[in-house]
Amino acid sequence: MTGTAGDSSYEAELVVTRREFVADGVIALSLRQPLGAELPRWEPGAHIDVRIGPELERQYSLCGDPADRGTWRIAVLLEPDGRGGSAYAHRRLGEGDTVRVRGPRNHFALAPAPRYRFVAGGIGITPILPMLAAAEAAGAEWTLLYGGRTRGSMAFTEELGRYGDRVTLAPLDETGPLDLPSVLDGLPGDALVYCCGPGALLDAIEERCPAGPLHVERFRPKDREKAGETDGEREFEVVLERSGRTVTVAPGVSVLDTVRAAGVEVLYSCAEGTCGTCETEVLEGTPDHRDSVLTDEEREAGGTMLICVSRCLGRRLVLDL
Repeated sequence: MTGTAGDSSYEAELVVTRREFVADGVIALSLRQPLGAELPRWEPGAHIDVRIGPELERQYSLCGDPADRGTWRIAVLLEPDGRGGSAYAHRRLGEGDTVRVRGPRNHFALAPAPRYRFVAGGIGITPILPMLAAAEAAGAEWTLLYGGRTRGSMAFTEELGRYGDRVTLAPLDETGPLDLPSVLDGLPGDALVYCCGPGALLDAIEERCPAGPLHVERFRPKDREKAGETDGEREFEVVLERSGRTVTVAPGVSVLDTVRAAGVEVLYSCAEGTCGTCETEVLEGTPDHRDSVLTDEEREAGGTMLICVSRCLGRRLVLDL
């Protein structure tokens, strides 16, 4: 085990202590320390990196109770056309098995506000679930619009029942597409909007909602071609300040792969710009941000970059590596 409680560098082998089906194609796994030690603190919106099998590391939002220092709960959607991680979890991971985890990290933190509008699609309910409890505890006014393919495919609906009519369940086969205007039209000026779900849902809400109050989390990379970004066919130089090395990033090769090829160890996980594990401080230069994690303000500040996908707008970057 490495790291300390409350430290995102925490890494440990945890035991699956409970496995339950919470919707069609969705299992929830409860994870504990083998000897019952406390787990690091976390806040709503946090995720962990989970190595659920050989060469299978994935990111899952924590969807339990942050006050429970003994258990972390995650939910895994079975994706038949995925890369194998969800299939391994569903078919081979059971109570008593161990998984290696790292984190928690949080790029989707719940900011204080008197009012919230939550929107979730499918498995996107997982980071939203603890946010509802936090908003409730803070006495904030809030609503949730939650959609899925069918009612049976929507996870944690029984838990959501305690919130009454503040939660609107909208299965696609019963109600059609999510009614975003009902959430966004007439949005109070002091309200924040939190949304997680499929890319099409996030794209639609980004088109309708001002950037200021909107917070989204993506499980897959944003369509870079749609965003008008290039494929990065130009090479550039990266100075690794702490390592005393300078490397050249070739066209079509990521900064992450270039740095690792030079023998410099870097924490990373998704390699798609969605988890934030490889976020690195930029000491000089202007990044070409291509991730789906950083806010517009963070991108404009240019203080960090996700080196698995982002590149350089100039000829040279200096990184704190």
